[in-house]
Amino acid sequence: MGARVIHDADSHLMEFPDFLTEYCAPGMADRMPVLFDPDDHEYFGGLGLPEPGSRRHAPEVVDELVALGPDLLRGPKWHAALGAFDPAERSQVLDLLGFESQVVFSSFAGSRLFDETDVDVRYAAARAHNRGMADFVADDPRLLGVAALPLDDPERSARELDQALADGLRLAWLGTDAPGGRSPGHPAHDPIWSRLVDAEVPFVLHVGSGRLSIPDEWMNDGIEGRATARGGAEVVGSKDMTAIFHGAERFLSVLVLDGVLERFRGLHGACIELGAGWVPSMVTRLDHIATIWAKSEPHLGDFTRRPSEQIGQQLRFTAYPFEDVGMLIDQSDPRLYMFGSDYPHAEGGRDPKGRFDASLANQGDDTVDRFYHRNFAELMRLP
Repeated sequence: MGARVIHDADSHLMEFPDFLTEYCAPGMADRMPVLFDPDDHEYFGGLGLPEPGSRRHAPEVVDELVALGPDLLRGPKWHAALGAFDPAERSQVLDLLGFESQVVFSSFAGSRLFDETDVDVRYAAARAHNRGMADFVADDPRLLGVAALPLDDPERSARELDQALADGLRLAWLGTDAPGGRSPGHPAHDPIWSRLVDAEVPFVLHVGSGRLSIPDEWMNDGIEGRATARGGAEVVGSKDMTAIFHGAERFLSVLVLDGVLERFRGLHGACIELGAGWVPSMVTRLDHIATIWAKSEPHLGDFTRRPSEQIGQQLRFTAYPFEDVGMLIDQSDPRLYMFGSDYPHAEGGRDPKGRFDASLANQGDDTVDRFYHRNFAELMRLP
């Protein structure tokens, strides 16, 4: 992908159906959320596995995929992609695409556990998720594994975070609901923020951090047989996309207004695969809110930095390839936006860098370097 330094802030492990049960604690297998039907060929069929139960593509399939070289993103997606579930293959992916590093999320397990209503099961599933993710990234320091971290019980969360950090995971994935019936800015969560600051590990929000924003009744349009992408390979339908960022925007806005970024200046966070078109308006709105409501909510007047300054220094966002990231930079702050491929999911498209390059054509080289490299490096405390 050329000589430019590129860090990929969004990629995925394609789990097998038994991912959580394989890594869960003894006695919990029957309580783990179901990831997907192993007979669902839309996700799982035609993988080119040499034999049933294999967790690697057949050698001839690997050779065909490697032969795509830098055009790998134009090749197969989902489980059929190179490195979808084999960590040795994923290292080849980074070599072929020229990525310096790549953040790795789960595809199914994270959303299932954040949607789980039984808190005991949620934490057990998070531990299983994190063990599995640590295994996947263990042999290549360029692969930056994401730990799932519920916040419902802060003491359990602290223990899970400590274990995830000990296992080498590099980011903490949070849900966007009010954890345990509290604002995310509640002081009960301060030990979590403090641990993240000390470890120089960012928190992240992602698709799957909360339920889709369009409830089922909004899908009832009364038209028999109308197709929707919801529930298929893309999971997200057109109506979902109109509101997919709402939970994240609310979470981050409340985090700012509760003073978390002001109190924990070393805390960094990112919002991944939820688009970025909404970010300039959120930033502007929070500046207005902090100014106007400071009279009736005096704690807002205690801020030593405007919300826009806090966000510019401490938060990052990935844009969708179809968004004009150059325009978003002009409307806000060049520090805010990062590149993400979404590999091997189809939503990332077949030429995300080409599309981003086109939208950045009128930006200076320093801004372009920020998008592909420096904003991510600052988030992850990379040299």
